Amino acid sequence: MTFASDVLKLLRLDSSDDKQHLVIRSAGGRGKAAEYSFGIEEEYFLADRRSFEVAIETPNALFESVNWSTGGQAMREMLQSQLEVATNVHVDVNDAREELRFLRREVANVAAQYGFVIMACGTHPTAVWRMSQPSPKPRYEEMIEDLRSIGHRNMMCGMHVHVQLPDPEKRMAVMRAMLPHLPLFIALSASSPFWNSHKTGLKGYRLAAYSELPRTGLPELFETRHDYDEYVGALQRSGVIPDESHIWWAMRPSMRHPTLELRAPDTCTFIDDAVAIASLYRCLTRHLYLRPHRSKEVTVVERAIAVENKWRAQRYGTDCIFASKDGPVTISELLARIIDDVAGDAAALNCAAEVEHCRTIVERGSSAEFQLRAYRENAEDIGAVSRWIAASTISGASAPIGSVRAPS
Repeated sequence: MTFASDVLKLLRLDSSDDKQHLVIRSAGGRGKAAEYSFGIEEEYFLADRRSFEVAIETPNALFESVNWSTGGQAMREMLQSQLEVATNVHVDVNDAREELRFLRREVANVAAQYGFVIMACGTHPTAVWRMSQPSPKPRYEEMIEDLRSIGHRNMMCGMHVHVQLPDPEKRMAVMRAMLPHLPLFIALSASSPFWNSHKTGLKGYRLAAYSELPRTGLPELFETRHDYDEYVGALQRSGVIPDESHIWWAMRPSMRHPTLELRAPDTCTFIDDAVAIASLYRCLTRHLYLRPHRSKEVTVVERAIAVENKWRAQRYGTDCIFASKDGPVTISELLARIIDDVAGDAAALNCAAEVEHCRTIVERGSSAEFQLRAYRENAEDIGAVSRWIAASTISGASAPIGSVRAPS
């Protein structure tokens, strides 16, 4: 069997977890095929498979095995309790979904061999950050040396979505236009209602803790690459940061890829939620790119309102009511308006069903709602929350809350 060369450029072959057959996934090619291509990164907690307590120290052999098993798509994060996976570059949303399933399954299988489970959530319900240990990599050891206790408190997991634009030089204008929409992604992805074994009262506590780090929060109102480069250059020349990868805003132009990277969301427990949020961001990126005048509409007032809405998204999640110049807007109203705006983009990118799934998230709640329900329905047993997260991470959908039990 032979394939045309242009088709081969859009394919990547991998073996399944049982090594019995090949899995074919799309990858962004060049030219038109690469426009609005996207990739998803997810961070997971590693936890003891019996107690579900977060891991403190994790062996290098685990990461060597999982890196080999996934074809180099799994790696350490800043703390030893964390693991990150990154998909290939995709043009087909169904391929991205299947790859996320593949990566979670492979990582979970390898982790189990070392006595761990993986947990997809923004914060681990019972983790004690004071016990965290940095990963044995020079980059992370240097970051901990700089950040000190704040670095140790970075026991949080997020989802990042990369979208490639036809002209990467226009990323700054799109980032500025996207800024008011960031709170919606935070609300949809909220999966961090617990911290240090306590109910925080927030649906998305992760970003509240994350804001302790420097260069976080919403992006500044840069519009040109020149202005952004001047800012980065000033920090580098002053010895503040070695490179722009140390800018950890809720959204940023990627240093390594010609993409605009969304960093605000918590890691989603449910795969379909992750794909839906990534698809909405991808469609909105296309929508704003094709309407360059929209960046001019985002002023200091709009940014200030977005900062307030970021807090409201963290506090209330899918129950959020946002502030606007015209008065309060429910999350359902805002989402309906955006879905209507990007309908043409969703059709062009063949992901209308995934975008529509965002309504489902609002209707039944994000992972935070399920975690709080597991807590309530199990007599405030926080261990039940951890067990539910672990079971739902592997299945990719909600495990039955009342039937989640610790493994024998």
